[in-house]
Amino acid sequence: METLAFYNEGCLQLLRPTVPGLSLVSAAAPPPDICNNSSHTHSITISREDLIASVVEIHAGILSLEEDLRPSGPVNELFSRLVSLCLHRCEIDFGNPEHVNAEVAEIRGSLIRLCGKAEGLLEEHYARILGDLPEPHNSFHLFPYYSNYLKLAMLEHHLLLGAAAAFSSISMSAPEPMEKVAFIGSGPMPLTSIVLAANHLRNAVFDNYDLDPQANELASKLVSRDPDLSARMRFHTCDILQVGQEMASYDVVFLAALVGLDQELKRKILKHLSDNMRHGASLVVRSANSARAFLYPIVDLSLLQDAGFQVLSVFHPTDEVVNSVIVAKLTNKTLPLPLPIPAPALPSSSSH
Repeated sequence: METLAFYNEGCLQLLRPTVPGLSLVSAAAPPPDICNNSSHTHSITISREDLIASVVEIHAGILSLEEDLRPSGPVNELFSRLVSLCLHRCEIDFGNPEHVNAEVAEIRGSLIRLCGKAEGLLEEHYARILGDLPEPHNSFHLFPYYSNYLKLAMLEHHLLLGAAAAFSSISMSAPEPMEKVAFIGSGPMPLTSIVLAANHLRNAVFDNYDLDPQANELASKLVSRDPDLSARMRFHTCDILQVGQEMASYDVVFLAALVGLDQELKRKILKHLSDNMRHGASLVVRSANSARAFLYPIVDLSLLQDAGFQVLSVFHPTDEVVNSVIVAKLTNKTLPLPLPIPAPALPSSSSH
């Protein structure tokens, strides 16, 4: 499978029409948001057969545009349809050949690659627009899916706090600090790090890792004029497999959904992290579940366990947030799993 030109943090949402050359206000105008419709797409159940038939049709359309997946009317329309479709409830098991045959599995792999490519281009497009504003840090809300990043970051922070409290109680140890954070696969719009730094981990230092120097240059420009964020956000252009002892300095490591597109590369990355992170540190991994797995890779929990991590919490959103969230810890302690972590109380879609 082709590797993306750069890792991007990934929370693919409904791509609203964005045409290069439009004014920023026009480009950021609210789309027809299915999440705010009374029908709530994510509460609709669809049959496996109907899901697959529609996915195959949409994939053919996206494939015909592969030469240029930059934001445009046709590109946005197809990806909007795809994401809307994948938010439906559907009983589908990607590990069951009776549910997903070899042809559909191949289409799924192609879609994940195409989604990643389009998402990266969308982020780059907005990073360039926002980066040219006098105060980019005051304009993040103009990014079309900023509200989804707010919600995803809140979710991940909640799960981290819940896992830390439950682990501390069971292991009779003090909660681990969250003062130094690594985000692997941050891309040109590192909104998870930005939202966590601004709203949740206000004293933490964030190291953002990406393969693409251009992505890091754009990301760095977004925070360069904010004294607080620029002091606490650093950007590193490198392959995470080449980062060794430095990983032991982090309290929390985030692994973006598109870092390691196939199982073997994901396994290699997780083993590398396990070998180099310090014991007691937490790992947050983004995955996918049900029909959403046509958009992002599924991270099998056995990959984490085989690498030496203990999985503390798994959360599968049922609203417009696409990514599942896995919280794991590198520890020698034996824990009664799953930990008693209360479900997060998050804002409803109508509050966006």
